[in-house]
Amino acid sequence: MPPPKTKGGKMLSLINWRLKVTINDGRAFVGQMLAFDRHMNLVLAECEEFRRVRPKKKPGETEAGPVQEMKRTLGLVILRGETVVSLSVEGPPPATDDDKKNVLPFGPGRGVPAGRGMPMMPPGAPGGIARPPMPFAPPGMPGPPPGFRPPGFPAGPPGMPFPPPPGFGGPPPGFQPPPQ
Repeated sequence: MPPPKTKGGKMLSLINWRLKVTINDGRAFVGQMLAFDRHMNLVLAECEEFRRVRPKKKPGETEAGPVQEMKRTLGLVILRGETVVSLSVEGPPPATDDDKKNVLPFGPGRGVPAGRGMPMMPPGAPGGIARPPMPFAPPGMPGPPPGFRPPGFPAGPPGMPFPPPPGFGGPPPGFQPPPQ
């Protein structure tokens, strides 16, 4: 039974059908067509490659042995449209149960909303449950803005928002604030 006619053209009606595609080097690919484009690039699933191989003549023989057809299972394949020589229908799309379509199997986990690292505040919760400010910047954050110092944070030299790291007494010479 040929594929049904659709408005999108012959190729669109062949989506999910099992096709045999022959390419210019003589190989044939059989697989389920998942996609195509205007260049005739094809995506085939569960693809198998078939090629005919002539055995080499051994010294002293007049003719080579019979031609063998070798089969290779490839899986998911993308074929360049430039190499496609012919297409033929091998079989219809696989039958699917409508009951089992788009249903994932049950797993051991449980569904929980994913947050952004901050716990959600329950509605009507008092505002006093916020935690105190951190004395250092979290990873990836540059630190407090200039001139900002949370309460209880040790003060550094004037003009510095936080104390200098250990081993550094303050700003370098020439950057000292003018004497007052």
